[in-house]
Amino acid sequence: MSDNNTKKINVSPSALYGWLGDRIFAVSVFVLGFIVIFTTLAMAISLYYEGSEAITRFGFWGFLTGEKWDPAITMEFGAWPFIVGTVSTSLGALALSFIPAIAIAVFTAEYAPHWLSHIIENLVNLIAAVPSVVIGIWGVFVFTPWIRDTVEIPVYIWSLENAPGLTPILGNPIGYGMMTATIILTIMIIPFTTALTVDAFRMVPKEQREAASALGATKWEVIRMAVIPYSRGGILAGTMLSLGRAIGETMAVAMLIGNKNTLPFTLFGPGSTMASVIVNEFREAVENIHLTSLMAVGFYLFLISLIVNLAAAYIQRKYAVTGGRAV
Repeated sequence: MSDNNTKKINVSPSALYGWLGDRIFAVSVFVLGFIVIFTTLAMAISLYYEGSEAITRFGFWGFLTGEKWDPAITMEFGAWPFIVGTVSTSLGALALSFIPAIAIAVFTAEYAPHWLSHIIENLVNLIAAVPSVVIGIWGVFVFTPWIRDTVEIPVYIWSLENAPGLTPILGNPIGYGMMTATIILTIMIIPFTTALTVDAFRMVPKEQREAASALGATKWEVIRMAVIPYSRGGILAGTMLSLGRAIGETMAVAMLIGNKNTLPFTLFGPGSTMASVIVNEFREAVENIHLTSLMAVGFYLFLISLIVNLAAAYIQRKYAVTGGRAV
């Protein structure tokens, strides 16, 4: 066979290095992604295994819906009071934070001049970076006495004089309770919703705004009819991620919620969440069933947080390209 039928392929070193670099990068990304998935599964399995004794003894749904938590006498454990406290404080904080967060984001992204917008964003990021224990200390020494003397006691006295039927719902105005923890959670999650909403607003194409303005829309109409619908997916995803932060918050809530383990909870009175009962009782858990019950609470908390974050990821992907319309 003649050598003329063979073709010699020359590969430059730069092309070879580029190909090798791409392969190394692809393998590294795959390995890191697998490590994240493996770590998540390992955490879930470990929590379930450590809490399996309580789950087996009281039942998967029995432990979840049990209303009695008595580590001192009967050794009966149910997570329902903590689920109620977690859902109440988290959803309450989400409801209170949504409008202020969106308002701050609209002003920052659409109305504020560049220099002021930069300052607001830095302040928002700074608040988000403050450790929860620091916010909890501020809540204990500053916010709790203020809200007790300014809000809770006057409202309670008014209810005694004008609406006695409200007093069982309000509870004792001690300062440490469900309302205080909810307001603190609101302050803590506003920066997350605001930051993600600002990013969503700035991802709206300039042509979207220009088209609405060309049709005679005012500034607010452009925001309402063009910007917000287009960035709805980012807003919802940021809201869901803030909800996940509120569900898993531990130290500030544990310091301010009052830590009551039995239902019913009242508005001003103490309550408890899944995260707060773990941090408060873990070191005191002497009996094995008490310890495994706390681990079981951690397992359920892990499941709830995972579901919320997966829902946020799904919403963000669903609305990412379609400008707020379902694909």
